[in-house]
Amino acid sequence: MTISKSHAVHQYYILPCCLLLLNLVNAVITYKAGLVADPLLRTAAVMLLVLFGSSLTAFVVAPAIAAGVRWLHQSSRRKAGGLGEVIFFAVLGVLVFWLYYRLTLHGTAAILPRAWRN
Repeated sequence: MTISKSHAVHQYYILPCCLLLLNLVNAVITYKAGLVADPLLRTAAVMLLVLFGSSLTAFVVAPAIAAGVRWLHQSSRRKAGGLGEVIFFAVLGVLVFWLYYRLTLHGTAAILPRAWRN
């Protein structure tokens, strides 16, 4: 059984990055849910927003990243080999790491714009 390069990239890099980004979104949802005083409403709001965030990640973010990778792969193959794709993956990995670093070190408020903070 052979696995194509694009399937391997999607399975072992894009999907985990999207799941990490979804986890960041869930942290923001939990943080912002602190504004809702009623526990039942807060629980319902968290559930709905997590469902929305999951759907957004699965149907918008992951396909957008995959499309970006395909475009970079095609254009970089014509110009400079796989360098564009490697740079894209490096930037994506560094961005996700940096967001998690800020979240771990300073809390959820550190990854939000000032206007969104509680």
